[in-house]
Formats: sequence, structure tokens, C-alpha cells
Amino acid sequence: MKRLLFLLLASSVFAACHKNAITNRNQLALFKEETLQQMALTEYKTFLSQNQVMSETTNKDAEMVRRVGSRIAKAITDYYTQKGATEVLKELATYKWEFNLVNNKEVNAWCMPGGKVVVYTGLLPITQNEAALAVVLGHEITHAVAHHGNERMSQGALAQGLEVAGNIATSGNSKYNSLFNNVFAPGAQVGFLLPNSRKQEYEADHLGLNFAAMAGYNPREAVPFWQRMAAAGGGQKPPEFLSTHPADENRIAKIQSYMNEALTYYKPVGPTR
Repeated sequence: MKRLLFLLLASSVFAACHKNAITNRNQLALFKEETLQQMALTEYKTFLSQNQVMSETTNKDAEMVRRVGSRIAKAITDYYTQKGATEVLKELATYKWEFNLVNNKEVNAWCMPGGKVVVYTGLLPITQNEAALAVVLGHEITHAVAHHGNERMSQGALAQGLEVAGNIATSGNSKYNSLFNNVFAPGAQVGFLLPNSRKQEYEADHLGLNFAAMAGYNPREAVPFWQRMAAAGGGQKPPEFLSTHPADENRIAKIQSYMNEALTYYKPVGPTR
């Protein structure tokens, strides 16, 4: 019986593994994207109702967030149109992009499945300009379109021994709702499988830099931005092997290695501040 259960589990996991058209690597995805998008929309609406959302009609920074985010979203579609990636384009067509700035001193930004994006006002003193903001949004949006959250949830489900055979229904299921919140909820700190999380961070840095460049923003702004982020951290971060994010010096070195590729996509869109 144990052997049968193991075989059922193994076959389910194998069936859920596929080559991700964006990251170009095999990825575990036990959850349906449309299910995660529905859950994300609920979480997003709840978050906005509980926070002060800055109006883009009266706040120039909120308008900037929408403008930069919209250019990044268009750049992603252009990027995969050029590559003829019909599978990716079909999924991107389901995204209902929203870009909001909330009044919060925390240095943070995130993108949920389906294109629900929030930037915190506390991030803007560190980004300082549109190009650096584009680097951040390119990074966060890549996490969403590359299904990094689905991968993390799937790994977490296995790590917790949750049921993975058959169709996984998350709606109304407290175990899966909790897992979703641990991965996607604003401020979530997930500790599963740390090296894989750093791999996702590097993927988001790499592709996000290309998307920012293709949107017309100078990718060279990524290095001074991450240097400012490192300085803002005050040296209080844990060692890399205990962190879900790469050490600052390692991240900056990787970004510098991506720069020549990103510059091939860079065509300035005009003056930005």
C-alpha cells in the first residue's frame, strides 16, 4: 500500500513538472494559474481596502507607477511576441494589469498572479528615478509571469505533506489558503527550500532587467539602485545561506554580468525623472 501511495505521489509530481517557457527550466506547478489569479484578486482587493491608495489623478508618483508598470507590461508582451512564444502570450492575455501606489513607509513592491501590482511610497526615496523603479517592477512582475509563486506553493505543499494527487482545489480549503498567504500575502516570509528561492531571485533580476530595458529604461540604473538598497539595509541582513535573497554583493555582480544582454534591448523612450 505504501508503495502504491508513493507511486501515485511520484506520478502526480512528475505530471506537474513541465518546462517553463519563460525561465526555460523544469518547474513544479501543482496549482492551476487561474485558481491562483482568483485568489490573488481577492487578496489584492482586501489589501487595497485596508491601505491608503494614492490617486494617480492627484499624485504624480502614483501616475509614475502606473506609467512605468504599463510600459513594463507592454514590453513583456513585445518580448515574447518577438520570440514567437505563443504559450506565454496566451497566458499574458489573461492578465488584468493594475498598478497602485500605497502610502506606506516600508521599502517594498510586489506583483501577484494576474498582474496585480503594488508599490509602497517607502520605496521611492531609494529608487529615486523612473529607470530604477522600472528595474524593481521588472523584477517583481517576472516573479509573477514566471510562476515563481506557484512553484513555491507546490514545493511547500510537498514539504508539508499536503495532498497533491488529482485536482487541487484551494477555494475554502484552510490548508491551501494558508499556504497561499505564506507565499503571496504582502510581507510574507517563506522559508521553504532557500537555494531555489535565490534561483528565482536571479531569474527575476535577469529577465526583469531585459523587460525594463525593452520598456525604454536604462538598465545601468540597476547597479546603483541595488547599491542604495544595500546601504539602506544597514548591514543587518543574515548570511546568504540563511536568506531567501542573494547577498547584496552577489546580486550586484550577477546583474553586472546580465548588463550587456539587457543593453541590446535598450531604446530610450524619452526624458524620465
